[in-house]
Amino acid sequence: MAASHTDRPLRPAAGAYRGRILDEALQALAPLGELPRALDFGSGDGFFALELARQARIGHITPVDVVQREHSWVQPELYAGDRLPFEDRSFDLVYAMDVLHHCPDPPAALADMARCTARYLMLKDHNQRGWLGAWTLAVLDELGNRRFGIPSPYRYQHDWSWVRWLESQGFARRHWRHPMLCHRGPLAVTNRLQFFGLWERTHA
Repeated sequence: MAASHTDRPLRPAAGAYRGRILDEALQALAPLGELPRALDFGSGDGFFALELARQARIGHITPVDVVQREHSWVQPELYAGDRLPFEDRSFDLVYAMDVLHHCPDPPAALADMARCTARYLMLKDHNQRGWLGAWTLAVLDELGNRRFGIPSPYRYQHDWSWVRWLESQGFARRHWRHPMLCHRGPLAVTNRLQFFGLWERTHA
């Protein structure tokens, strides 16, 4: 994995939200053993790439994104946001943390992630039903991302459509958390909109 930038602290502060997602990811990955290669889809500031490299049994993590953040702990490989610049099944694990709903075409992005993994796909994102769930997620997205200049196109999964597609393609669920307990306090009511999953490819 690319080295951390020298103008950043050696270890980023997790924050409660990302810390809980990281803990869930480590729990999901623990039974899998050594994974030689992983792809961090939409690596952002590099928090998950950096922490999973430190704490999980992953040999090498490749961060990929469409832009380079001004302040980042890793140097991502940049691409245009259409087709990932990797061969089919070239990673043991492909994962995305709260990224897929920011893509212009989330189902196409999920299909490209699935193309690139030989074994496992890990996903933390949202699911909504009805206008109230969509409105709630939009407000949370604006509060969480606007100050970082991250656009929120509000393309959330509806009625588990991404999950149903993935499992129709021969991916079996190995770890699942819904509601995902990302928030505490007043925001805990929105945990029903959060999910975390790890799938394994079962078809050759």
